[in-house]
Amino acid sequence: MKIIRTNSENQDFKNLVKELDAYLKITDEDEHDFYNQFNNINILKHIVLAYVDKIPVGCGAIKKFDNISMELKRMYVSPENRGKGIAQKILLELEVWAKELGYKKCVLETGKRQKEAVTFYHKCNYKVIENYGQYKSMENSICFEKQL
Repeated sequence: MKIIRTNSENQDFKNLVKELDAYLKITDEDEHDFYNQFNNINILKHIVLAYVDKIPVGCGAIKKFDNISMELKRMYVSPENRGKGIAQKILLELEVWAKELGYKKCVLETGKRQKEAVTFYHKCNYKVIENYGQYKSMENSICFEKQL
């Protein structure tokens, strides 16, 4: 497996995000349009991609949330590559990058219906926090943070 840092101009990232969005359209149900408005990839400058045998299989991104926090965005591993530790490697690289940029923690939002994601973030030592920003009144949202 190879992990690289890139930006949102990367075509492999764009292709993986299309797969992610198709998946989320199903799991988010009628709330998809609400969530999707906060997932513009053009503003993302810090992208991590995972490759297996030169094939892009996973991605994740960070963006500035506040002066001490980066927000995790667009975490995804293709279904046939899940359970192999790829997401953990992507997440770790994003956390290292955030620390290198001087940030003290990472925050994120995911949907309660994405049960694998919720389990994954718990396993990676993320703690549930009060829903923030646009997610405050969203019943399906669950927010997390981790000190770096």
